[in-house]
Amino acid sequence: MTRRHLTWLVNLCCLTTFLGTDACWSGAFEDQLRGASGQIIYESRRDGNWDLFTCRADGSQNVNLTRTPDSNEMYPHVSPDGSRICFLVDEGAEADKSRNVYYMNRDGSGRTLVARNGRDPCWSPDGKRIAYLPGEFAEFTLKDFASRGLMIYDLASGKATPHPNDQLHHLYNLCWSADGNWFVATVHGGMGFQHAIIAFEAAGTRVQNLDIPGCRPDLSTDGRHVAWGASDFVLRTAEIDWSGPKIVGARDLISSKKPIEVYHVDWSPDGKFITFSRGPARKNLGPAPEMIGATAESWDICVATTAEPDRLIQITHDGQSNKEPDWMPALPPAQ
Repeated sequence: MTRRHLTWLVNLCCLTTFLGTDACWSGAFEDQLRGASGQIIYESRRDGNWDLFTCRADGSQNVNLTRTPDSNEMYPHVSPDGSRICFLVDEGAEADKSRNVYYMNRDGSGRTLVARNGRDPCWSPDGKRIAYLPGEFAEFTLKDFASRGLMIYDLASGKATPHPNDQLHHLYNLCWSADGNWFVATVHGGMGFQHAIIAFEAAGTRVQNLDIPGCRPDLSTDGRHVAWGASDFVLRTAEIDWSGPKIVGARDLISSKKPIEVYHVDWSPDGKFITFSRGPARKNLGPAPEMIGATAESWDICVATTAEPDRLIQITHDGQSNKEPDWMPALPPAQ
């Protein structure tokens, strides 16, 4: 049996375990995905190298956007207007290896360095700034929470300024609210928290525990909803009341069966779908497959409707560490 056939068989077995007998694969849902606007961008590790790929919501028109054999692009996040992408690049080797923040145009041109030794960038709602987390250590590490502080980079000036709260520590998976007033992130072993999803002011020092289990939150484009991994096997959604802030009406949207994990959820611009990654938990010792830069064998990208639970379709099928999907809104027609 060839490696290609083996990978296909493993994916099929994992998918059967993941879906069980209750998932809906109706033709109507597939038609919805074929008609969905925008694209999905995600990271994938092929031939020993990480690149960023784009595809339609139904998985068609898959394209390698970066094609850089000497560097590893990961963690793509698209600006609100869909014109630019910020991302991480692991560059160098051994003692000189560094995780750096960049942005580029939607077509891959105009690559610009934002910061060296930075993590988990996200866009301001007006698309004029990028927030990122400075690395905690000078030495390279895969630990997802190895950050200290927060910086705001202005695209026009090329300058970065620190967040007013100098106690931000061990954050990861940063999101910026639609009104620009709040950040949401996971904190692990920092700021007096063992592990929590928190909201904190974008221009102040107030911090609020959202009191929801899990990690890696993502805010909807309209700022009214949040999705996150409530566990390794459950993706949950809820409304978010920013007067608290507090979570309202949480519900399970995707439930998986062991050993297939679900991670890295992201909303479509219209809020009708989510995209996420899924794959088997790692059995041997080593970095957890959900971590940025960690190989995730047999992991693929799925898309689900937010209208009802566990209605989804898998859109990649090669299992090449396909992770961290982000929904790219369609660009307006040229004038």
